[in-house]
Order: sequence, then structure tokens, then C-alpha cells
Amino acid sequence: MAAERAASLDALPGYRWLNNGQSAFSGEPLDLYRRLDALFTGWAAEERAQEYVFPALIPARELAKLDYFRSFPQLVTFPAVLDADPRNLEGFGGRDPMDPAGEVHLTTMAPIRDVLTPVACYHFYIQFQGENLERPRCVTTLATCFRREEYYAPLERQWSFSMREIVCLGTADEVKAFLARCQERVDRFLKRIGLPIEWTAATDPFFNPSRNPKYLMQKLDPVKTEMVFERRLAIGSVNFHRNYFGEAFGITAAGEAAFSGCVAFGLERWMKAVMTQFGTRPQGWPSLVDRPE
Repeated sequence: MAAERAASLDALPGYRWLNNGQSAFSGEPLDLYRRLDALFTGWAAEERAQEYVFPALIPARELAKLDYFRSFPQLVTFPAVLDADPRNLEGFGGRDPMDPAGEVHLTTMAPIRDVLTPVACYHFYIQFQGENLERPRCVTTLATCFRREEYYAPLERQWSFSMREIVCLGTADEVKAFLARCQERVDRFLKRIGLPIEWTAATDPFFNPSRNPKYLMQKLDPVKTEMVFERRLAIGSVNFHRNYFGEAFGITAAGEAAFSGCVAFGLERWMKAVMTQFGTRPQGWPSLVDRPE
């Protein structure tokens, strides 16, 4: 039955899959998207998390503090613009800029100093860098994230996708307590609606992982636990960052580098899981309102 429901997503009214690895939706799929984000923001409210809205671009020099470009070069998406020299612009616009395959023939490019957001929570560490936290700080944001992948699949693996994150910064004990509450809350809700997932230890998708000490550290001491649907699709994760971001951005708590952790939800993947398990029509969807017990 689940396979039949998954196949029906291809003809879902209001949904369009774009060949460059992105989704567009309206109508009932958009309603599901909004219901899911309302669920996640409700969980954020239970943690009294302040909401933020961030721009799509992150300064490259900030990501460099995390050694991001060596760790994940295969995932990065750069915003590129033409060098503003009039001769360069005339050279680009004075000829056919595109070939029959849809590839743009560029002239000289301006220096690249920014990156399209790869992970929603990065914005917070940049926002709070240099601060001393007198109490735990919980925050949340919804971001459009960009990651180049080897292949794309509708609502599962996309070049751009929506990520809602709830983040806590503070001492190690404060962050661990936050993550435990969140995982218990999510697990209780999933069992209530009958959406089967497995909590699975995972690692980040490092480039050339066997040679990356961060990957080896995560294998020895797992800090990432994924919510896995059908034993193949991670729809979210619970992440303990230790004091990595606190050290990188000079954020302190209780006189030491702050610890941090986040709970991340991939909205398109949650959409796929709900529609695969319960069907593509709203009549079959479970209530996505979670009332605190």
C-alpha cells in the first residue's frame, strides 16, 4: 500500500517537480507544508524559542571558521555575478549567452564572498558571536537551504529545500536537557499519529570522510541522531554540537565556550513521509496539532 501511495505522488495536484532538483507546490501540498511548520513552531514555542528570519546568503569568511569548504566542498552552492566592468558586461550581453543544452557561457566573474545557506542554524552562531550568555538561549528559524547532491528525487533529495531548526545554546547540561526533551516530544507525537520512524545514529556528509578527523570523531562518539522513515529517508535529526560553534565564534556560557545543539526538520521530507504513509489527500492525514500533555 505504501508503495502505491508513493507512486501516486508523481501525479499529485498542486505539485511540480523541477528538473534542477527543486519542488514547487500550491493547494493541498502547500497546506500540508504549512501545517507541518506550524507543528514545528509549536514545539519551538514550548521551548520559548525566539524566532528569527535570516537572508539567504552567508559570508564565506564566516563559514571558513568552521572549515566548511574543506569538509563539504561537494555540497556548496555559490551565488555568482558578472564582473561589473562595462566591457565585461558588453562582452556577455553582446553574444548569445546560452547554448542549446541550457548552459550559460560566462565572461569574467566578480569575486565570490558569499555562500547560499547550507544549514539553517549556522546563522545563529554568526549572529551571536562574541556574546556571553547569562542563561540558556533557545531560538528557531525556517530557512531555504542549498546543497548540491549527486542526484535529486522529489521531496526527498533536493538542491534547495526548507529546514526548520530549533537551537539551544548554553552549558553542556542545559543543551543535553533541551535535546532530550525535544527527542521525547517528537517521538511521542510520531507514535501518536502512527508515523513509523527509527532513531538512528548518523554522521555528517563529509567529503573524503576516511581522511577527515571530524568524521572519525563522530563515528567514535556519535552526536547526530536521525529520524529515519522506511529505513532510508532521514526526515529530521537531533544534533549535539558540543562546544564546537561556541569556540569557533567566541560564544561563552558560564565562563567557558558555549555548547549548542539543534533539532532539525526537513519540511519536504516530512511531506513525503506523511503522504506516503497516509495518502496524498487531506482526508487521510492525521491531526498535525500537538497539544502539550
